[in-house]
Amino acid sequence: MNILQKSGHQFQQLSREETAILHAIAETVIPASHQYDLPSAGDAPIFSDILATSTKSRSELHTALSVLDDVAYQVAGTGFAALTVTSRLPVGETFRKNHPQQAMVLETLIVQCYYRDDRVMRSLGMEARAPFPKGFVVEQGDWSLLDPVRKRNAFYRPAP
Repeated sequence: MNILQKSGHQFQQLSREETAILHAIAETVIPASHQYDLPSAGDAPIFSDILATSTKSRSELHTALSVLDDVAYQVAGTGFAALTVTSRLPVGETFRKNHPQQAMVLETLIVQCYYRDDRVMRSLGMEARAPFPKGFVVEQGDWSLLDPVRKRNAFYRPAP
């Protein structure tokens, strides 16, 4: 595998096979919606964000993709990227059930990048912008709900 230098850290790049597996799982986790005119998580700009964001947890991603592909061979007799969308579902369920930590790595990466896409945000009725500096209006709630927390003894060490 190649090594990518970024900010003084070394990250292993994804192989073609790993990229294909990641794209296939992204398409499976969040498929396109023609009804709501929304792209899949495998859409080019979203998938580019997934690849860029994945450098932060590359070793966990390598493991998750390897385990997912192993499960595909066990369940379906072929690699995950070669499966049809329909045949990916039982493989994905088995993977999620038997390897929840690795599944969480993939789910978190895919979902966080999907919901950063401007088209997705607009479809949710939200402005396609960063939350700051404008922020968002949060309705005031019942502050008395915090009373039990306020009455509790401190369980932390005070900062110097």
